[in-house]
Amino acid sequence: MRMHSLALALLVPTLVLSAAAPRTRASGPVRSSREAKAIAEQDTGGKAVSARRIPLNGASGGWEVEVRMPREDRGWRCVIDADTHMVHSKTRIDQPGGKGKAERPVLIKGTR
Repeated sequence: MRMHSLALALLVPTLVLSAAAPRTRASGPVRSSREAKAIAEQDTGGKAVSARRIPLNGASGGWEVEVRMPREDRGWRCVIDADTHMVHSKTRIDQPGGKGKAERPVLIKGTR
C-alpha cells in the first residue's frame, strides 16, 4: 500500500504539469505577417506596425518587422527568422508610423 501512494504522489504532479499549458508554437516556417508581428511584439514589448518578407540565410527566408515603442523616442526594426520563429537581429530606428521631428508643424509667433 505504501508503494502505491508513493507512485501516485510522483505521478500526479507530472500529469498536472503536462496538461497545464499546451505548446502554442506552430510547426513549420512563419508564413504570415501576423505571426511575424506577434513574435516581434513579444520580444520588444511594443506594437508592430508593418511586416514584409525578406531573403534571409535559408530556404524559408525571413520577415522584417517595424515596431513602435510607446512612451519612447525610438522604435525597433526586427528581423525574424522564418525557420526558427526567433528574432534574428534588432536595430533601433526612428519611431515608425508617426511624424518625425522634421515633419512637425512650425509655429511662428508675431507674424500674420
